Amino acid sequence: MDVGVVKDRRQFEHRVGLTPGGAKALIDRGLRVWVEDDAGLGAGFSNEVYRQVGATIVYSEEEVLLRSELVLRVSPPQPNEYRRFQPGQAVFASWHLALASAEQFGALLDHGVTTVGYEIIEDDEGHAPALQAMSEIAGRLAVIVGSGLLLNEFGGKGLLICGSPGIPPASLVILGAGTLGRSAARFAQGIGAHVVVLDRDVNTLRRVHHEVGADVPTMMATRRNIEKALAFADLFLCAVAVHGERTPILVTRDMLGLMKPRSIIMDLSIDQGGCCETSRPTDFSSPTYEVDDVIHFCVPNLPSTASRASTRALTNAILPYLEEIADKGFDRAVRENPGLRRGTYTYQGKCVREGLSAHFDVPYHDLGRDTT
Repeated sequence: MDVGVVKDRRQFEHRVGLTPGGAKALIDRGLRVWVEDDAGLGAGFSNEVYRQVGATIVYSEEEVLLRSELVLRVSPPQPNEYRRFQPGQAVFASWHLALASAEQFGALLDHGVTTVGYEIIEDDEGHAPALQAMSEIAGRLAVIVGSGLLLNEFGGKGLLICGSPGIPPASLVILGAGTLGRSAARFAQGIGAHVVVLDRDVNTLRRVHHEVGADVPTMMATRRNIEKALAFADLFLCAVAVHGERTPILVTRDMLGLMKPRSIIMDLSIDQGGCCETSRPTDFSSPTYEVDDVIHFCVPNLPSTASRASTRALTNAILPYLEEIADKGFDRAVRENPGLRRGTYTYQGKCVREGLSAHFDVPYHDLGRDTT
């Protein structure tokens, strides 16, 4: 099998789909790995490092795609890129197809591409290894970036997130106690922030008590409690995720009026549409904007700012699946590995994710039974 690693061309995306160490693991299993020129440079991996482990450097994306049965990248391909893939080719990426238009999804089906989304690969215990790895990093980065946004020079009202003797810390409210939310809560508590966590699931909030500590207050994420939290939050972090679906809107524009002037909303649910009505994707050329005197930060690919660490974490998460594909081939591996099967949106022109088939009103095919 031939595996291709292409260079991500999305602005501010510095990660790459596979580390040199990951490439060596596949090469040792008999696969050929083709790496586009300078694909890993943004993450600190030179062409020479890939060559040293046995990968072949090629000088155009087109050549990588023509040679490869399986393609690895990070950012979701744009609709104008679909035609570059070969029918039947398996493409691993952060597809987030729940946000695609019906026209875009139909184009993928018509083209016969097999799409595997890092964000929906899930094991039998409900763990999503790639999503969890990126969320752990994003949670830490959210606190680092958010603490900067509180400062005057970055538009904030001049607060120190950790406080100082005689000066209380800033209030960080985290909406969503999943992996990202808990990671942010642990990190923020460790530097002295005042942290409050909300979630709709009381068992998830129990995990916060267990992992972060009982001194971090928790609240059920009812509308009334969200409104209360908005009123005292200096930094409001949206970390809501519904696996494989669009994030629900939990903060309306009217609710922004409850916030103190120059407070900050960081909507890290923006990858899946955002949970704030006033959220729209931004990037680091202009990462913030204001609505009703509330600063919004909605950068979707935050882990890319720690590209080397994130690339390593992503490779660690997906390598077991890639090694199984190397040993069995994709068709057999996807039938036999439930986690990989759950992570597959489309297979050779068929929709194999039941929720998407209902959303786009297209036929559903059970990949565990129908791979013809």
